[in-house]
This record gives sequence, C-alpha cells and structure tokens, in this order.
Amino acid sequence: MRCVSRTSAALALAASIALALPASAETVLRAVVHADLKNIDPIWTTAYITRNHGYMVYDTLFAVDAEFNVQPQMVDAWEVSDDGLTWTFQLRDGLAWHDGVPVTAADCVASIRRWGARDGMGQKLMDVTAALEAVDDATFRLTLSQPYGLVLESLSKASSNVLFIMPERHALTDPFEQVPEVIGSGPFVFVADEWVPGARVVYVRNEAYVPRSEPPSWGAGGKIAKVDRVEWLYVPDTATAMNALLAGEIDYFELPPHDLLPIMEASPDVTVKRLDPVGVQGHIRLNHLYPPFDHPKAREAMLWLVEQPRFLRAVVGNEEHWRSCPAYFGCGSPYETDAGAEALMGFDLERAQSLLEEAGYDGRPVVLMQPTDVAILSGAALMLAGVLRDAGVNVELQAMDWSTLTSRRALDAPPEENGWNIFPTWFIGMDVVHPLASVVTSGGCRERAWFGWPCDPEMEELREAFAFENDPGQRFARAEAVQQQAFALVPYVNFGEWFNPVAFRSDLEGILESPIPLFWNIAKR
Repeated sequence: MRCVSRTSAALALAASIALALPASAETVLRAVVHADLKNIDPIWTTAYITRNHGYMVYDTLFAVDAEFNVQPQMVDAWEVSDDGLTWTFQLRDGLAWHDGVPVTAADCVASIRRWGARDGMGQKLMDVTAALEAVDDATFRLTLSQPYGLVLESLSKASSNVLFIMPERHALTDPFEQVPEVIGSGPFVFVADEWVPGARVVYVRNEAYVPRSEPPSWGAGGKIAKVDRVEWLYVPDTATAMNALLAGEIDYFELPPHDLLPIMEASPDVTVKRLDPVGVQGHIRLNHLYPPFDHPKAREAMLWLVEQPRFLRAVVGNEEHWRSCPAYFGCGSPYETDAGAEALMGFDLERAQSLLEEAGYDGRPVVLMQPTDVAILSGAALMLAGVLRDAGVNVELQAMDWSTLTSRRALDAPPEENGWNIFPTWFIGMDVVHPLASVVTSGGCRERAWFGWPCDPEMEELREAFAFENDPGQRFARAEAVQQQAFALVPYVNFGEWFNPVAFRSDLEGILESPIPLFWNIAKR
C-alpha cells in the first residue's frame, strides 16, 4: 500500500523542486533517493541513506576500487614494521574541513576510535590495538598487540559502518549518540539550513576539495564534483518519481521498483542500468531479546517458513533480477557454501508450527515493522505476515517509513513498549562477503551485536578464529564453520539475492559503477 496518494505526492514533489530552485544558473542534479534522511551520523546508524550521505560529505583514509583492491584516499603513504605490529600513516596534502580548518592526525585517531566502538570489523581491530596516537599533525601510528592481517581491509571498509573521518570534536561524541552537526572534508558540503526532513537534502560542491589524481573507481581515486549542487528528494510514491524522471523534472531515480522498469526502459530519454555488480541479500531480522524469538526453536521455525523463490517472485518479480541463494556470505563470494542450509532450503509449514509449539509460543502479538516507502521491503513484510499467520502466529503489522524504522530498530524496549520483534531489510553483497564484514552475523550481545542483539559466545569465538587465520585454505573452513553456527543461532533469515537497477536521464554521463550510489564524476550534457 502506498503511503500517500499520487496526487499529493506529485504536489509535494513539485513544491520541493520549486523551493530548491537555485537563484543563479547553477548545474543542479536532482535525485529521488530510496529513503528520507533523518539520521545524519553514519557511525551511529548503518542505514544506507546515512551511509550515502556520509560519502557525500566525508572522506576516508582508504577505499576499495572496482577490482576489490585497497587504495589510499586521505592517506598519502604508510609503512609497516618488520614484525607487523607498528603501522605508520602519513596524510596527503590539501585536506581541509568544510569550515576551512586543516584535517589533522588527531582527527583521524578520534574517528578510528569512535568507528571502532560500533563497527564489527572496527571492534576486532580495536581488540588487537595496543596504542593509537597522533605523531604530528600529518602522521598517526597504530601499534598492535599481535600481527593482524586485516588492518587495511578494516580501514577501507566500503559500507556500513564506513570509517568516515570527522573533526576530532565530533569524533569525541559518544558513539551511541549522534554528532551534533555535519562538517566533513569531502567533495560536497551539506547545506544544513536547506535540509527539510521528509522532503529534501541539499549539497553543494566543495570548491576547496583537492581530489586525488587517479581515475575514480568505486570509492577510490579522484572525487571530482562536476555539478554545482545535488538535491536529494524524498518521494515515497514510486509512480510519481517515475513520471518526474520521464518528464525531466528529476535526473536520477535511485531505487525504481522492478515492475516499473519496462516503462522507463521504453523511453529514449531514460537509461536503466545495473550499477552494482555484487547485488544485495534480503534479510528478515529477528529480535533475540524477547519472545518468541528469544527461543532457538522459534528462530529455527523461521528458516522452515521462508521459501526464497516464493518471496523473490512476489517482491522482485522478473527472474532476471534475482537468484535463490542459501549462503550467508553471498553467492559468488569467496566463501559461498550451502553448509547447514537444509532448513532454509526446505520449506515445511508443519515443521515450523511444531517448532513454535516447542518454543512455547503462546499467541502473543508479534510486532512486524513494515517499511511502506521501500517497495521490496514493504512487499517482503506483507509476505512474511502471511506465512507467519499460516503458521498460527498473531502478527501485528505496523506500517512506517524506512527512516522511522531505522530509528526504532535501535530501541531494545519490549515489543509492547514501542519495541519490535521482526523486520525485513537488506545488505549489499560487500557488507556480507565474509564473517567480519558481516556485522549481522555477530553474536556479540547488547554490547556489540547489531539490532536484534544475538548473544552467542561460540559465534564470537568462530569469527575471531576467522579473523586471525592466515592460511587461505583454512579461512574457507573457518567461514563455513561460522555459517553452520549462524544456521543454529539464526541472527537473520536470508530470503534471497537480487539486483537493483538505477534509472537516470540519458543526458547524464560519468555515473560510476559501484555497489554504493556515488554522485561525484557525474556531469550533465
């Protein structure tokens, strides 16, 4: 069900565009994005809309290119001691905050520490960090307590949580609270007084930004802003957004629903293209703190209830855009395996009902959050409500927009007190490619696990073993053991993989292929 009528959505879009019109002849790129930006701190939340916002305004020490290689970004040079314990990093020249103050090593140290308190890979890196300190304004040093092979892979993590570098005064903010304002050093500047939550976010070119000289490649290389201004518009009605694209009122539609793609493909003025070579993995996230999913039998029941092809046909449609895949670390990844996946790939309603009985399910309401403004996830929530009811579960479907959901999922209150039991989401393949990248496999309890808070010391021991395994052959076995434990723990249920094409006006050029929407290098002919 759409959250607003097409007429009201069209009026809202027209008003938003009218309000955003620049006073001079600037080059403006207007994009309808997948969600409303309500939370501005990409360390506080893993929400992709906030991650994308982070890429607009902040910069990173390292980045991953299209060949999956780690490349320096804010760093100019680095060296490692012979014993592998001391890493020294030198910042490149020309780095400055949007308020004109130079970026320093102290900013980097504080940013690494804050990120390391929230991100799964960051936490593991901090576990083996003996010291992290600024040597001078342009140099900082990381000293390890033992050799660790994932230092650069951690510092270059491409998706949530990304190690975005913030001014020290912001990076000293409690990592479980949001930063008070947005001051970055990246290619675009956030225009706070034009931000209208629920309607529009505005960025302008950072004229003082000094890009790297290398060609752009994913998050690496030169980040050259080729338009003066980028406006993100929030339009929850996808038909309205499509019509605005066809009419040339917007330039870029980040997440068009799959059922509307043929209409856009038929227009000579619109290009529909798959920019993400990796794809995304659908998740049904379970809250381990409260009944019924505090019981392992109830979580196992969910595996028997989710029939991937049925879900994907319903919420994605055209089979060229999706694939059934039981692998926790993604199909096509170096750690793809079907070990332990019998329940997920063997739909059995009666068995699920029996397991719910064994778990002591007593008919209490199960709060299922439905993000109505993200078509695939909204459909997944409806599908899930149906199969749960078939299994005898009393489902309380609560509709909300995605940004509200991303705020509410952080609450660990009981479901009857504005908490939750279950919600659908997705992660890009880069986020689940191995046991450490995948924060959603963590069994780190309230202190370290992602929302839903699975608590399993054995899982953490297995992830730790993967982190410190240097033999490539053994690393696969370590990852397989993590997957088998994940099927026992059930931190989430994987409902399959798919690709989300992007639609944009054909007069745009320079759009980068990447798992993440990137707005530098885009020009308007």
